[in-house]
Amino acid sequence: MINKEENLLELLKIKAKLRESTGNGPARVLRRMGEVPAVIYGPGKDTVLLSVSTKDLEGIFKKANVRQALLNIEIQNGALHTRTAMIKELQTHPVSRKFLHVDFYEISMDRKIKVKIPVVTKGIAKGIDFGGMLQVIKREIEVLCLPVGIPESIEVDITELNIGDSIHVKDLVLPQGVEIPDDVNYTIVTVLATKSEEKAVEEDEVVAEDTAAKQETKPSAKE
Repeated sequence: MINKEENLLELLKIKAKLRESTGNGPARVLRRMGEVPAVIYGPGKDTVLLSVSTKDLEGIFKKANVRQALLNIEIQNGALHTRTAMIKELQTHPVSRKFLHVDFYEISMDRKIKVKIPVVTKGIAKGIDFGGMLQVIKREIEVLCLPVGIPESIEVDITELNIGDSIHVKDLVLPQGVEIPDDVNYTIVTVLATKSEEKAVEEDEVVAEDTAAKQETKPSAKE
């Protein structure tokens, strides 16, 4: 099964400000001002308290998948410092869905990272014409790659799948430089028989068993 590489992700800019206050009170004040409390951290890096504009963050999500967005964070504190990061965690209000807090994870552009990539199916499985049902087991998979080589999606051609057929992670043809981080072979998609199809098969088996039983008990001509 062939998987085609989509356009690689671009680095998006977002401005941030240093902050000193922590706690619910200062956080609520920031949100009323249109800011979202944030932090940035990474391997061997101290955690730094930040705030970012709600509008800027919304703009980022309109351009990129939250789990894949590569960001150049411009931290304003007299001098301008730029740090490359990804969004590690985003907290939102359960009702209003407004941003409450965001964690940025600093990355190195020459070091591979783990990231989850959406799986996109291509074509119509031929097993569907025979009463089968397509089931997508994994809608995204975790891969290991350089930040500049993160694909937007992994395309899976399902055209040749018949009832009972599956595509596993080791069947994927990944873009150059992209690999599966663990030695696993889980199922990505499969075509299942519907209940009516399964029932028809069971009935055929019963008929075949009855026929065989009758032939065994039928008296021979000599008897």
